[in-house]
Amino acid sequence: MSMKKIRIALDAMGGDVGPEALIEGAILALAKIKRLELVLVGKKDVLLQLLEGNGYPKDRLTIADAPDVVAMDESPKESLKKRHSSLAIAVKLVSQGVVDGLVSAGNTGATLAHTLTNWRTIKGVRRPAIAALLPTQKDAVVLIDAGANVDCRPEHLLQFAIMGSLYAQKVLSRHRPKVGLISIGEELRKGNRLTLQTQKLLADAPIHFCGNAEGRDILSGEFDVVVCDGFIGNILLKFGEATVELVLKNLRSSFKKRLHTSHTEFPIELILKDQIAKLDYAEYGGAPLLGVQGIAIISHGESNPKAIMNAIKTACDIAQHNINSHIQKAFENRETLIYAT
Repeated sequence: MSMKKIRIALDAMGGDVGPEALIEGAILALAKIKRLELVLVGKKDVLLQLLEGNGYPKDRLTIADAPDVVAMDESPKESLKKRHSSLAIAVKLVSQGVVDGLVSAGNTGATLAHTLTNWRTIKGVRRPAIAALLPTQKDAVVLIDAGANVDCRPEHLLQFAIMGSLYAQKVLSRHRPKVGLISIGEELRKGNRLTLQTQKLLADAPIHFCGNAEGRDILSGEFDVVVCDGFIGNILLKFGEATVELVLKNLRSSFKKRLHTSHTEFPIELILKDQIAKLDYAEYGGAPLLGVQGIAIISHGESNPKAIMNAIKTACDIAQHNINSHIQKAFENRETLIYAT
């Protein structure tokens, strides 16, 4: 029995580093994921020129011409006017059923605007949320929301917790995912008004709520999902990225010094390199936007080819596990969910 093909659109013009890295990542993904078919969306002449001389399965890669590009500093409102941009056309391909999902390393605000405008949210979902993966001492933890919603109410965080738990269970294969609410202390009496009110909702929700998660608990591996508003989540995400970059820079500097003075540390270097790989954001590729009627993976603007490859893999995994149908069923059958109007 042959495995069903999964078609993904790649916004080949989005991001800070140019289409070269995106195309290289696309070719890597095609080599690694045999069930994958890719549609590169962007300026056709530019993409054909970059593809020239690269070995790739031509029967599994096509180009959708998009003459316009959404700039990284463009406002979401202005981006919606560019109906022939690579982002707009990629979103349209999903809504038309031509592809199963999309990957974009472009303007995050614009991606949110286009997906919400064209796809809408799953019935019952008030706010979609970005589910980013962070490395821990054990398995990666799902941070939700990582930046889609700056101002939230308790009901929104409840929905994030349910969607994050489903993602951890269905896509990441976590049995009975442990869910934590980010706060300033483990004690349930600690927190601001938002967290105190959210605690009560999570305690009654059909998830494995394990209480508050302090900042130091997020990377401990004790939780599978940590929940917060997008304001806190985005700060945590970017602080984590900067911390990892600092650690990697210092480790590489130490390696170079050691190699010039002695070879006795080589085995330790190999061990540290293994740990470095676990910290590399490129291992996770991108974060899914959960709660919309489509699959969208939001990648870092400076994504390298490896990150793009893994973002495409994430899109394939989500499509294969049909996470949106699980979210829809969960919200249809929830009697204790409280929705804000």
